Amino acid sequence: MKLRFVGVLASALAGTAVGSFGATFGDDVAFLKQHTDVLVLSDKADKAQIVVAPVWQGRVLTSTAAGTNGASFGWINRDLIASGKLQPHMNAFGGEDRFWVGPEGGQFALFFAKDAPFDLKHWQTPAPIDTRPYNVVRRTGTTLDFNAQFALTNYAGTTFEVKVDRAVKLLSTFQAWQSLHLKPVPRVNLVAYESVNKISNAGSQAWTKETGLISIWILGQFNPSPSTTIVVPIQGGPESELGTRLTSDYFGSIPPDRLTVKDNVIYFCGDGQFRSKIGINPKRSKAVLGSYDAANQVLTIVQFSQPKDVTDYVNSLWKIQDHPFGGDALNSYNDGPPSPGAKPLGPFYEMESSSPAAALAPGVSLEHTHRTIHLSGAKASLDAVARSVLGVSLAEIESALPRKH
Repeated sequence: MKLRFVGVLASALAGTAVGSFGATFGDDVAFLKQHTDVLVLSDKADKAQIVVAPVWQGRVLTSTAAGTNGASFGWINRDLIASGKLQPHMNAFGGEDRFWVGPEGGQFALFFAKDAPFDLKHWQTPAPIDTRPYNVVRRTGTTLDFNAQFALTNYAGTTFEVKVDRAVKLLSTFQAWQSLHLKPVPRVNLVAYESVNKISNAGSQAWTKETGLISIWILGQFNPSPSTTIVVPIQGGPESELGTRLTSDYFGSIPPDRLTVKDNVIYFCGDGQFRSKIGINPKRSKAVLGSYDAANQVLTIVQFSQPKDVTDYVNSLWKIQDHPFGGDALNSYNDGPPSPGAKPLGPFYEMESSSPAAALAPGVSLEHTHRTIHLSGAKASLDAVARSVLGVSLAEIESALPRKH
């Protein structure tokens, strides 16, 4: 019997997750079809495919650049999905592009009840971004459109009536290279897709900074490995003008062998073995980040829309904040045990983007686009892409962190 996971306020610390690293795309699709309804988008001209789950907010679960027998790039929590059981806090089903709403923590938090302590025991992912299915309103061979409407109440007691419109599109190879602002590079296979996400104020009251604002938050979960390094290009310049280069204390300090901060780029370990998170403010963000798995020669690029000169972003730190709209435009998370001996959520690593805070009058909308491109192939070809898009070579990426790849 296929599972529907409908309308329950529950989510999961999914302890014994088995990631899909090493599985083929066909293996993952066959597994998913045994347990829930999924839709596959494919471009007949290429071997690029993605699989999407309407029951889980229209998230892109995984993708491939090489057809059914090709590598599957997304992290999928097979243990949780096969169990058919909802878990407390968050249901970490997996997925390369999932729709969330921020902020997570702070006085306007959506993940904590009023007056609750900001700790893992009291953290709760709202059902509309965890277990609730979204409606499919249109489908073509390469696109899926979804919508949903729901209410969210923040830590301060403000209720938001939210309408969501989400479009997922598989891009052609030509469109992918256009997005990278490059001519096609030989000896590279790729898959590219994007989600266009819109939230609208469906209520009768304006959303204001005084009572809290929300934002679109897109998160992608990927298979970790000891050879994976996350790369975040940043704007160089003085902190007096652009603010700190990054926020890195979401879950405590990050050891120096896992994080390297340079003037124009940040390197972060994506091995899924140490729970940590970094964030980049909108003045530093270049609206792009990526990762490179040196062992498997896979370069992943994430691009997103970022309005120029907009600096109000919700702050998701787990504490009452002095600057609740001084948050991040992009984040990256590396999973690991939340405490010694505890089970991790995954493991996986994430690359994330956020829209600005949505100060919306009734009937007004805000839109955010998030694009993911996986490239695999000859190292020299991937190096050319990394240099152009991320501003660093593969050799620089591989040597950035003091650990063995």
